[in-house]
Amino acid sequence: MKIAIPTRNNQVDDHFGHCEYFTVVTVTENKVIDTEVVPSQQGCGCKSNIVEVLKEKGVSIMLAGNMGQGALNKISNANISVVRGCSGNIEQLITNYLEGKIVDANILCDHSSEDHQCSH
Repeated sequence: MKIAIPTRNNQVDDHFGHCEYFTVVTVTENKVIDTEVVPSQQGCGCKSNIVEVLKEKGVSIMLAGNMGQGALNKISNANISVVRGCSGNIEQLITNYLEGKIVDANILCDHSSEDHQCSH
């Protein structure tokens, strides 16, 4: 299983489309066996081809802070499960996820405002 996490400074980036990079973690038998950094691409996440890049790498789960509906649709259409509402240190997040402590927060960013800040 491969898990992607939008990352900035080893923390979950609050917004998928503007992260510094993606951390892709390979998990076998509930243990992390490999970690890879995938550079973020220019433009909003839903307007770039980052979802296709992550899918080609075998990612099946994304642990994210938040994202807009367009990004959620694009990721879901690539058969990548999305868990929103994640935050904090990525190593702790992965541990918590593997221990079954992380569930989807079912929140979306609202991009209708001019400043593009998330509203929950």
